[in-house]
Amino acid sequence: MITHLQDTVMLNNGIEMPGFGLGVYKVDDGETALFSVKTALKAGYRLIDTASYYKNEESVGQAIKESGVPREEIFVTSKVWNNQQGYESTLKAFDESLKKLDLEYLDLYLVHWPVTGKYKETWRALEKLYADGKVRAIGVSNFQVYHLEDLLKDAKVKPVLNQVEYHPHLTQEEVKAFCEKKNIQLEAWSPLKRGDLLDEPVIVDIAKKYGKTSAQVILRWDIQNKVITIPKSVREERIAENADVFDFSLTDEEMKKISALNINDRKGPNPEDY
Repeated sequence: MITHLQDTVMLNNGIEMPGFGLGVYKVDDGETALFSVKTALKAGYRLIDTASYYKNEESVGQAIKESGVPREEIFVTSKVWNNQQGYESTLKAFDESLKKLDLEYLDLYLVHWPVTGKYKETWRALEKLYADGKVRAIGVSNFQVYHLEDLLKDAKVKPVLNQVEYHPHLTQEEVKAFCEKKNIQLEAWSPLKRGDLLDEPVIVDIAKKYGKTSAQVILRWDIQNKVITIPKSVREERIAENADVFDFSLTDEEMKKISALNINDRKGPNPEDY
């Protein structure tokens, strides 16, 4: 169980990854991204999640350099976008991301979406990057069970992680159970459903009991479900507030009540459309 902002989760290849971090999807490149990442690192965050698609890798890299936090203490994730997939093009995309971030290596590189007919070749490229020591761990994002089963048939290296849309309205029980069985870590993107869950009465009531916000209750639910979570924010007070989730615990009953809110409702795209 994660009990502190800098606690780590052991991935299946022996690498330790922070259990809580900052996502920078839809964070504008330039001053906004610089501020967001530097503020998070100052507040104790050690996991930063970006992607080529987010178009803010340069600012993320600059913020890491300017933060004063040693590089080896920061866990940096990026992802290969759909139109970059395939073997050679993925290798090229990785080099471009690394150059923009101005880093010597990545901690984690993910296949962003399971593009039909492409993701196996993309995975082969990730395996090469991993073998060459350019990335410490490789994984996938938005993969359903059948995508994972298909990938694992030929994979030489098992993904360490599957990053999926995950929140109380989309609990991904089947994917979560499969990943747990295969020792693939689950990570939540859009953990707060872009704010849509904050007025949910069950969550509001629990938040009142603990003197916490709805967002904090949801992020605590992630942690107690052993799911890595990467809430996004560009506001200093919200970045600090999101991380203030290590001084209380939800009861088993409260966990079940929150999980029971599941309606299989996605905020983002459906992976089956790819």
